[in-house]
Amino acid sequence: MKIPVNLQEFEATLRNEYPPSQWKPELQAMWWDAKGDWYRAHECVDHLSDRWASWVHAYLHRKEGDLWNADYWYGRAGKRRPSKPLQEEFTDLLNQIL
Repeated sequence: MKIPVNLQEFEATLRNEYPPSQWKPELQAMWWDAKGDWYRAHECVDHLSDRWASWVHAYLHRKEGDLWNADYWYGRAGKRRPSKPLQEEFTDLLNQIL
């Protein structure tokens, strides 16, 4: 399966049971999050520390409600915790990864 280039293509992949293994971990994490599996999403980026993985990691901890941990990862990503709704951040983050 090819890497999606926009939100519509990404959403179409959610019919599958698993994300493609060739996708980068950040995109796999977003896929698991969209499927409602926070734990698997977190596993995809927990061991990474680059800018994009850190932003996904921050978003996931924000979603979890662990704001202290989220703020740490936002800092690692060079960002501040946004005040926008989580779904908006999800869309922004996904668009950046794609």
